[in-house]
Amino acid sequence: MVRRSIGRPGIGQIDPFLMLDEFTGSSAEGAGFPDHPHRGFKTVSYGIEGEKHHEDFLGNSGVIKAGGVQLMTAGRGIIHSEIPGKEVATGLQLWVNLKSQYKMVEPNYQELNKSQMTIAKTDGVEVVIVAGESMGKKSEIRTLTPSYYLDFKVAPGATHKQSIPKGWTAFCYTLKGSVSFGRNLKNVPAHHTVVFEKDGDEVEFSNNGNEEGRFVLIAGEPTGEPVEQYGPFVMNTKEELEEAIDDYRNHKNGFENGKNWKSVIGTKFLNGTLWK
Repeated sequence: MVRRSIGRPGIGQIDPFLMLDEFTGSSAEGAGFPDHPHRGFKTVSYGIEGEKHHEDFLGNSGVIKAGGVQLMTAGRGIIHSEIPGKEVATGLQLWVNLKSQYKMVEPNYQELNKSQMTIAKTDGVEVVIVAGESMGKKSEIRTLTPSYYLDFKVAPGATHKQSIPKGWTAFCYTLKGSVSFGRNLKNVPAHHTVVFEKDGDEVEFSNNGNEEGRFVLIAGEPTGEPVEQYGPFVMNTKEELEEAIDDYRNHKNGFENGKNWKSVIGTKFLNGTLWK
């Protein structure tokens, strides 16, 4: 099952963010994303429960477990496979646009497991700082597009204010319980999205319920550039987009390794032998 937060009818792309999905499923039940390409943006995959396996055409492979994160800069081109484990996994994947000057960089990864994440706590509020800063602490993650990615847990009765650079795009996606946002403290249940106006410099939230609330707060500096997208290709112009599709189909300009490549995990997933 996939719940789409932004990047859908009603809430489209909000510069610099293209899409946020919450996915739940297991490969044993047929859930998975076998070999597919990307160009021109960054993916941020964050594990909540279970695990997700990945493998790409550059020889990189690994497992994203609960509490861990993988940032993949697709840049000029990547082909990879993403397959959840045998048991049910839940996670988030965010697509972050890159400015034109970074769209054709070489692909690269940053990965942190749960024990490597930066965590801060105060007065009933705990935050995992995936990217950016909170409560005087900073993440080790580097971002080409200046961004915050904060995973908050809020105890009943707790309240907090998180600073955000003025002019940045900011939104929240709720994961558990309910949380109230803003001066009017409107209560928001799990699996809902709140997009904030850009004229402020902080997000205020509280938990008025009886159980722990959890949400991610994501913010970033807009690129201010035009976006042309066709599925997993995100460029600035239609000409660049057509070139990206042609490069992928003809295995050139970053997609050379895709000519004779098939991932091991994707192949086993498709023929039903992944866990045999």
